[in-house]
Amino acid sequence: MLQQFDPRNADLIVNVGGRLVHRDKAGVSPFDSLVQGGDGVWEGLRLYDGKIFRLTEHLDRLADSAKAIAIAGVPSREEIVAEIRKTLEANGMRDGVHIRLTLSRGTKITSGMDPRLNQSGPTLIVLAEWKAPVYDKGGLTLQTSSVRRFPPDCLDPKIHSNNLLQSILAKIETNAAGADAALLLDRDGFLAECNGTHVFLVRRGEVLTSHTDACPEGITRQTVLDLCRSNGIPARPARLSLPEAYRADEMFCTGTMGELAAVTRLDGRTIGDGTVGAMTQRLTELFTAEVAASGEPILD
Repeated sequence: MLQQFDPRNADLIVNVGGRLVHRDKAGVSPFDSLVQGGDGVWEGLRLYDGKIFRLTEHLDRLADSAKAIAIAGVPSREEIVAEIRKTLEANGMRDGVHIRLTLSRGTKITSGMDPRLNQSGPTLIVLAEWKAPVYDKGGLTLQTSSVRRFPPDCLDPKIHSNNLLQSILAKIETNAAGADAALLLDRDGFLAECNGTHVFLVRRGEVLTSHTDACPEGITRQTVLDLCRSNGIPARPARLSLPEAYRADEMFCTGTMGELAAVTRLDGRTIGDGTVGAMTQRLTELFTAEVAASGEPILD
């Protein structure tokens, strides 16, 4: 699936290190750690009617990721929220917005990967775009990728890193295959996640998803598990094989960019009856209600 350009984003104001600049003039130094080595962490947030869904959880994960890779001088939570608010107000945004929040280790005194070369920073980037949920709600097609997700002893997915080359390589394969997204396996051949979303199966009324040893600690993923628990729906993380996916009654993926979206085909096989399943529809309704009830206000 190829996202389309939204003309409302033509004159976006972007926040780089606290400076508000037009998107065409926004940039970071060639010596910034993001340019030098993808050395940074990020979050994707969504704005609904002046509220950000699970803002606290996203800022917790950003802080945890920054701590894990030893970024020094991380802005306080209050400072980050103030920069998000400033960016939204500069763009006149209140609803239907996706926010990419990036924290680079900062600028180096010379090129190289040694973090001791970073003597200014970090750099906080707030990119807010007009963007509705991007995934087709009528049913996605997935293709299993040859690219495997790293296990924790290689690069722990609990670090929400800017290094997304695995996902990009998988997406290249998927584009060539004509599918909407790539399904990545872990090193042992069990389901990990898609190139940009988490993945769930439904089998005989039970909701199943992969463990977080090969996929990030997804905010939307956890919301779905919590909604299952509070509504009496059996749900659990599990090690799931491809044949278990092929025989699932339903399959869907989750993420901030696309919320919940059904998967109706995988590797040329039809999942369930090939339509959006009842459990996927029910969880989508529960998620929509949760968004409306629990967003954290950020605008007056």
